[in-house]
Amino acid sequence: MGLVGTFQFVAKFMIEGGLFMWIILAVWLFAIAICLEKFIKLSFKFDVDGPSFMNEIQRYVLSNDIQSAIRVCSGTEAMLPKVLKSGLKRAHLNETQIQNAIDATALEVIPKVESKTGYLTLCANISTLFGLLGTIQGLIMAFGAISAAEPSQKAQILAEGIAVAMNTTFLGLVAAISIMIIQAFLVSKSEKIIGDIDEFSVKLIDLLTTRNVSKE
Repeated sequence: MGLVGTFQFVAKFMIEGGLFMWIILAVWLFAIAICLEKFIKLSFKFDVDGPSFMNEIQRYVLSNDIQSAIRVCSGTEAMLPKVLKSGLKRAHLNETQIQNAIDATALEVIPKVESKTGYLTLCANISTLFGLLGTIQGLIMAFGAISAAEPSQKAQILAEGIAVAMNTTFLGLVAAISIMIIQAFLVSKSEKIIGDIDEFSVKLIDLLTTRNVSKE
C-alpha cells in the first residue's frame, strides 16, 4: 500500500467512524502537543546530570569559592541549579536560613516540572469515553435503522453502524494507550528531576553547614 493508498484508507476509516472520530483525533493531537512540549522541557531544559553537577559545586565550596559555584548555577535553565543557587547565596548564614531559601525555591520550581501532566490523564480518559460513546451511537444507528429498512438495505445499514462502533472504539483506545505510555515516561522524568532536587539540596545544606562550622 503506497502513500496515496494509506491516505485513502485513513480518510475512509475516519469518515466511516463519524463525528466522534474527529473529536478523538482532536483530543489526541492536543495531548501529543503537550507531550512534545513536556518532553523538550524535561529532557533538554529542566534536567541536568545531578551527580556530576553536584561534584562540580562541591569542589568550589570546599575551595571556598562560593561565587564561582553561583556562576555555574546561573548558566543553565535546569531546575536543580536554581534550587542550589538559592542555598549558595546564603552560604554564610546558618542551616535554617539556608534550608528556608532552598525550600522556597523548590516550592517555586517543582510545580513547573509537574505542570500539564494532569491534562494527559484527562485526554486519555476523554479519548476512551468518546470511543465508547461512538460505539454506543453506532449500535443504536445499526439496530434502530434495521427495523425500518428494506430487506435489501439491512446488510449495508448494519455494516455502517458497526463501522461507526468499531472505528471509534479502536481510535479511542489507541489514543488513550499511546497517551498513557508517553505520560508514564514524562512522569518518570519529572520524578527524577524532583528526586535530584531533594537529594542534592540536602547534601548542599550539609556541605555548607559543615563548612560554616569548620570556619568558626
